[in-house]
Amino acid sequence: MRALTRRDFLSASAIALGAGATAALAEEATRVVVHRSATCGCCKAWAAKLRTAGFAVEVIDEPDMKAVKARLGVPPALASCHTAEVAGYVIEGHTPVTSIQKLLAEKPKATGLAVPGMPMGSPGMEMGEQKDVYEVVLFGPSGQSVYGKFEGDKAI
Repeated sequence: MRALTRRDFLSASAIALGAGATAALAEEATRVVVHRSATCGCCKAWAAKLRTAGFAVEVIDEPDMKAVKARLGVPPALASCHTAEVAGYVIEGHTPVTSIQKLLAEKPKATGLAVPGMPMGSPGMEMGEQKDVYEVVLFGPSGQSVYGKFEGDKAI
């Protein structure tokens, strides 16, 4: 067995450092682009929840949210105040972070998720103690189905 040379050590160290850099890149935050009307404050609160959960969030103020929703395929019946894009999916409204994480883990064939309207107590819509019960809807060319049911930000 030969002794470890300085060159062997430096070579092995460089390989290990490269592997560490690759692992760090793999753990890089998932990017979310949030489209919102400049006058809507709850959208900023929802985006803050995504940031807290580790997403890299970009917020874009849009002059015509109806056009954004139409371009991204959000059915009018599922519309809310903001629309986001993440990993090829559309996220409409005050969708809980846990539902987005589940979507990204499961990768169903769908356009995305929606929480229609603006349910009180949903993420970004916390105002006092009122917490509506609401559904997260999975939607796409194959139709719509309930993806989760929540009261506030808690699954029920």
